[in-house]
Amino acid sequence: MEFRFVNSDGRKEMPFEPIEPGKVGIYCCGPTVYNYAHIGNLRPYTIQDVLVRALKYGGFEVNHVVNITDVGHLTSDGDDGEDKMIKAAREKGMSVWDIAIFFTKAFYNDIDRLNIQRPSRFSKATEHIEDMISMVKTLEDKGFTYQAGGNVYFDTSQFKDYGKMANLDMDALKHGARVAVDNNKKNPGDFVLWFTESKFGKQAMTWDSPWGVGYPGWHIECSAMSTKYLGPHFDIHCGGVDHIPVHHTNEIAQSEAANGCKWVNYWLHNEFIIMKSGKMSKSKGNFLTLQSLIDEGYEPLDYRYFLLGAHYRSQLIFSWESMGAAKSARKSLIRKIQNLGVTNSSDVGLSDEGKIWLEQFENHISQDLNTPRCLADIYGILKYPSLDNREKVYLIFKMDEILGLDLERSIEALEVEDSLPMDDEITKLIQERYEARNNKNFAQADEIRDKLLKQGIRLVDSPEGTRWEKI
Repeated sequence: MEFRFVNSDGRKEMPFEPIEPGKVGIYCCGPTVYNYAHIGNLRPYTIQDVLVRALKYGGFEVNHVVNITDVGHLTSDGDDGEDKMIKAAREKGMSVWDIAIFFTKAFYNDIDRLNIQRPSRFSKATEHIEDMISMVKTLEDKGFTYQAGGNVYFDTSQFKDYGKMANLDMDALKHGARVAVDNNKKNPGDFVLWFTESKFGKQAMTWDSPWGVGYPGWHIECSAMSTKYLGPHFDIHCGGVDHIPVHHTNEIAQSEAANGCKWVNYWLHNEFIIMKSGKMSKSKGNFLTLQSLIDEGYEPLDYRYFLLGAHYRSQLIFSWESMGAAKSARKSLIRKIQNLGVTNSSDVGLSDEGKIWLEQFENHISQDLNTPRCLADIYGILKYPSLDNREKVYLIFKMDEILGLDLERSIEALEVEDSLPMDDEITKLIQERYEARNNKNFAQADEIRDKLLKQGIRLVDSPEGTRWEKI
């Protein structure tokens, strides 16, 4: 397979050429663990999972590193605002350390439910403070820093290519145009590498350093940890498009200044999930978690299917209608495969037509991860008359090694569901509740719901209707 990616550094599609033949190093910006990940946060990890699966399928050995920001960072991508970890700890009545542990576990649970494979390494910021201090020392020794107001700043004027990937116009950049005014800065793009003077009171997480007791700036953690585990020059860096103008721009500057070489060859950025109210935002409260979808009757893999239906570089509009369509489409796909009646598709010798279908799929996934076309390939195989059913199932399961929809297990789950006896009494009560709600007799509807709840039956309403489950 010959991979091509649209590289954000240059804004053009490029053939992928690894630094070391047969091996790929990937660094991905992970979560700041101060709250549950919302469904928009989960989009990059899903597409990164497809990327890693595709590269492994293509024969590469992949070293995939994802950071866990458990030090916290400010509520702005710049150096302003309140610390997210402290804010969450205050609101939830927990220590910042307990907040980090709790929401790290919640994040792991979310990616597991989405069938996202764990990376080679999760790298926690709090376990790499000495690595960050060492990189700041290197930058200081090379003349890229200055101290002001008790903090250590990166001097962007000393790095000639600052802002290149983001196409920043440094002459036009004014104080306050990108980050809040900081009178300690020599240049508006300068950023903090190490804080000893907090802007919002006593900091809960602090460490000794050559510059005094303090804590790292947000950007330095990614540079220090990626360098430690992937080296000073590696293949691919992933993240959301919102990271380009500040976080990734600052990462490039401090990494290349410290290491003295090009840092990353390929940058892959995913677009946002958009709601009717705009981009999802935890600070604004307009966001949904994976559990929110589950509570509405969706399975996590319904959401994965929804994400794969759009190209990762396209904005994706979320609505309950579109989620309902994704759920129906996924279940229909599973049912179509089940109806082929194949119980064992291993050791299938591919026909010439089968080889053509597989090659077409591989071309689509290798051309900048075109997952919508890959899904279309699966439906095309199902309709193609010249393939026998065993070959169809073999091809679809082979493709699912990359798409990660867990189709084989989903078929088994559907067969179990089909074998369950229908409870006539429960079905009758659900219908009575539906009629009561339709007639706006909400008291009767609630009474039926509570009656079933006492019997250990929970009703789950969704756009597709009401289902029941035992509790």
